Order: sequence, then structure tokens, then C-alpha cells
Amino acid sequence: MSLRPIALSALLTLGLVALAVWLFGLSLDRAAILAPLLVAVAGSLAALFVLWARVGWESLRRRDHPWLIVAFALGVFAVLVLLSTLGVKLPKE
Repeated sequence: MSLRPIALSALLTLGLVALAVWLFGLSLDRAAILAPLLVAVAGSLAALFVLWARVGWESLRRRDHPWLIVAFALGVFAVLVLLSTLGVKLPKE
């Protein structure tokens, strides 16, 4: 095996460990012990993202007006962000 993939893998693992330390407040040694689990979880999340991105892309390709659907979804998202930024609270039941 060449040095480049090993170095890239080590760098990404160190990045995941540093992210876990920063995000969850773990100690560095505890996060290093959990490194295999962190790599497995990150890989699983990446696989799920790729899977659902492909499902969404294939679904959009089969529609008559895919860009209209994308524009509508982005508009709804923009309205939600705008209302959240303005501090609008929805009534609770």
C-alpha cells in the first residue's frame, strides 16, 4: 500500500477525533480509544447521505418539471430560515 492513502486515512481519523473532542467535550485519550467507532459512524453517515442523494436525484430525473420541484423546496426552506431568523414562534397546543 502506498503512503498517500495511509496518510489521508490517518489525517481524516485525527480530524474525526478532534471533532469528537470539540463537539462532545471528550478527553483526547477517550476520543482516541473511540476512534474506530467514530470512523464507522462517519462512514455509515456518509453512506446514508450518498444513498438518499441518489434516491432524490433519480426521483427528480423521472419528474416532468424537476427544477420546479427544486425551486419550491428551496423556497419553503428559505421561508423557514427567514421566519426562524425573525424569531417567529408557532403557537403550541
